[in-house]
Amino acid sequence: MASFNKLKNMLMLAFDWILYGAGAADSCQVTVTQPRFQEADYSTHTVFLACAFSASGCSSSPPQVLWFRFLTNEHEDLCTPGCTDHQKYRVHVLSENNISLQINDLTVDDNAVYICGIAFSDSSSPHSKQTGDGTVLTKTEKQHSNGKLIFIFMIIASSLLFLYSTTVFTFFVVYKLKPKLLKKSGKEDQRTENCKLSSGRKIFQAIAQELQKQRYTEHCQQPDDLEDDSVYQNR
Repeated sequence: MASFNKLKNMLMLAFDWILYGAGAADSCQVTVTQPRFQEADYSTHTVFLACAFSASGCSSSPPQVLWFRFLTNEHEDLCTPGCTDHQKYRVHVLSENNISLQINDLTVDDNAVYICGIAFSDSSSPHSKQTGDGTVLTKTEKQHSNGKLIFIFMIIASSLLFLYSTTVFTFFVVYKLKPKLLKKSGKEDQRTENCKLSSGRKIFQAIAQELQKQRYTEHCQQPDDLEDDSVYQNR
């Protein structure tokens, strides 16, 4: 940032040198504004950078419009006021106070800070020559399809790994619980069999008790019958 400010100060001195010896309107004051950032898609080939200014106390003559750009460690004169490359750069006056710089054949090498300068050459006022804060132009690079393919592959691999882990876990749970289930089922079958045997024994005991009662009753009635026969014969 310090190097950028230093280069900007040098740019103001260049303005003074270019417009040295001019003018009379000492009260002329100029203010320049630019958008701070502008981003261009990788498919964009032409871009327009906006620049607006206001002038107070200046002459009615049109000002000079200058464009510069700052790279990492250097600056380039693009239009001062004539453009160095007419096929690459072109200045458009949109209205009385609005200007744009057209950049053709845009590439990522054009990423830089673009400075717009306004100068009234017929004024000796130091405020008659001003620059904006600059527009940071950024063109995005084309995304490679390999990255998307790798991302899709990672999603598919993760899904397959999840299914594999779920299947292994399911088999593990079934393997662990199966002996317990078989053991529990065997115990229930044994209990059912024991209940059947116990029920059969109870029925058999009830039948045996009933037969025993019948025999006891017949045994008790037999002496009475013999006594009745004996009385009848004596008569």
